[in-house]
Amino acid sequence: MKRRDFVRLLGGAGIAPFAARAQRPGKMRRIAMLLGQTDADVDAQSRLLPFKETLAQLGWTEGRNLSIEVRWSGGDIERAAVLARELVAEKPELIVCTTTPVTAALQRETRTIPIIFTAVSDPIGSGFVRTLSQPGGNITGFINLEPSLIEKCLELLKQIAPRVTRVAVMFNPNTAPYAEGYLRRLSTAAPKLRVKVFTAPVRSASDIEEAITGLGRAPGSGLIIMPDSFFGPHRKLLIALAAGHKVPTTYFAARFVSDGGLSSYGPDVVDLWRRPAFHVDRILRGAKPAELPVQQPSTFELAINLKTAKALGITISHSIMVRAEKVIE
Repeated sequence: MKRRDFVRLLGGAGIAPFAARAQRPGKMRRIAMLLGQTDADVDAQSRLLPFKETLAQLGWTEGRNLSIEVRWSGGDIERAAVLARELVAEKPELIVCTTTPVTAALQRETRTIPIIFTAVSDPIGSGFVRTLSQPGGNITGFINLEPSLIEKCLELLKQIAPRVTRVAVMFNPNTAPYAEGYLRRLSTAAPKLRVKVFTAPVRSASDIEEAITGLGRAPGSGLIIMPDSFFGPHRKLLIALAAGHKVPTTYFAARFVSDGGLSSYGPDVVDLWRRPAFHVDRILRGAKPAELPVQQPSTFELAINLKTAKALGITISHSIMVRAEKVIE
């Protein structure tokens, strides 16, 4: 669970020195972005910065030789479909997108415009690519859920809260259709940790409240939140309910911990957002999506909120502390 060498963020892209590849001023290139988050989410807005910074290092500067049209679906599947149709009609040179529902919406609209996804968990099972090494169509990108991630989240939760004996894994079947496949991996890990694992599918805020309230009534309950775009708009609700019902919870992103969640383990968000810039650069210079392998996460981060742990009566061990990249006090 240690962070890996930062140089791996290049993902084997074979990038030449930035200065040698700098794009001379000339034709304005047009790309679009369709993001599964909401534009009111400051955290989501901040993720665009490493993406644009890396593009600039590669010679693509917004307003000089690059135009970027950004749309936000806000986690709404129907809105994503409408926005996908509108963006495709504008015929950008390529589209960068996030989340499985948004990528699916774009795929329905075009099989020719290059699409680069990030924060997609099962591109093969979702039908976006043929294989990771040979995508085979107009779509490629970056996975946010390495296969063993869910097992590691369960191990982490048990190490942080040893008294946990039953763990619910929460996801929205509509926005995380890939969840069941990953959950099968827990069938092996759970018995070794002496934990009973069960699913907690939710589709609304009221479902979330009902599920966490039920966990709070059952002693020894813990909760794992799956990587799922549905939970972005419900972040504060999840954190408040978990705290109010004293349910130890592990999330998939450090932003949940910064806002008061107990713990998280997942891909480094900055790394996840820098890497698509390299694919954008290569496609603008003539590469085809089918030639660019889908890449898995290269760096991960563990985050702990000590204040939340104290409120839950949990003492974080030294072994966990030294492994954490982010500690909120």
